[in-house]
Amino acid sequence: MMTIPEGYVSTLSLYDTQKAIGLIKNVFQVKLCAALHLKRVTAPLFVDPSTGLNDDLNGVERPVGFDIPAVGIDGQVVHSLAKWKRLALHDYGFYVGNGLVTDMNAIRRDEELDNLHSVYVDQWDWEKVIDRESRNIGFLQETVGRIVSAVCGTLDELKWQFSDLPVDLCRDVTFITAQELEDMWPELSSKERENRFTKEHKTVFIEGIGGKLKSGKLHDGRAPDYDDWALNGDLFFWHEPLGCAMEISSMGIRVDPESLDRQLKEAGCEHRRALPFHKLLLAGELPLTIGGGIGQSRLCMLLLGKAHIGEVQASLWDSDTREKCRDAGIVLL
Repeated sequence: MMTIPEGYVSTLSLYDTQKAIGLIKNVFQVKLCAALHLKRVTAPLFVDPSTGLNDDLNGVERPVGFDIPAVGIDGQVVHSLAKWKRLALHDYGFYVGNGLVTDMNAIRRDEELDNLHSVYVDQWDWEKVIDRESRNIGFLQETVGRIVSAVCGTLDELKWQFSDLPVDLCRDVTFITAQELEDMWPELSSKERENRFTKEHKTVFIEGIGGKLKSGKLHDGRAPDYDDWALNGDLFFWHEPLGCAMEISSMGIRVDPESLDRQLKEAGCEHRRALPFHKLLLAGELPLTIGGGIGQSRLCMLLLGKAHIGEVQASLWDSDTREKCRDAGIVLL
């Protein structure tokens, strides 16, 4: 459900907002590539569903599909590029310590729309080759720190040109597991725990998302065939205009053959073993990697102090949302 913050007024005009969005997207990608040793590559908007390359997200979202008469198959708009990136690293010959980043655009038709969620998704999808010794929490946390530094460095450059922006971010990341959060507040929902903890600590990374907690519930859903559920997490910043934790990135060290085998069983997805991508992975023929997605519109919204994601991206909204935003002076692109 959409909310209108009391007394909200955009700091930047529509013209300056567009100028600032361009600056953010250019500056952050440069900083991210430098921090993680990434090279930009070109990625698909749609894939053949029979390859198993599409991201199944929580397993219930319906992908957008269409027939392609000239090719004789159906295409499926990607949900994300989590699996495609890993295969690309293999095919392109990337080596340990280096990786790729690409612009990912998706349509999520079943998304519940609110201030932070849109049918249109745009993010930087990145993936990096690692060695066996780097498959640990310490390496994951170091990588998170590098991403946070890139975010905060982008804000510094942004405020140099737009000095009136009131946004401040905490560079120090607080790490906590999903299980520790449940132990602290078992009576709260996952989102309520995220909000309460992030409000106190400002910049937070919640680890261990995908498997069942002691309660038998999930903190959040994850497909079983890209992140290792013991070595992943979500990055949150406190977003003052909405008074909530804003997830900027979902990321993690990816499954190896052993963790993929275990997670396919746990998720009841044994049939995926027959798909080409999964066969390669189970046979140990794909590189070990770490990767994630970083929301482009989300990052713009965070750094510009915007109250609605429609202020930084062009999408479709229901009539009630358009009317409420119009009455509140919120300009939807």
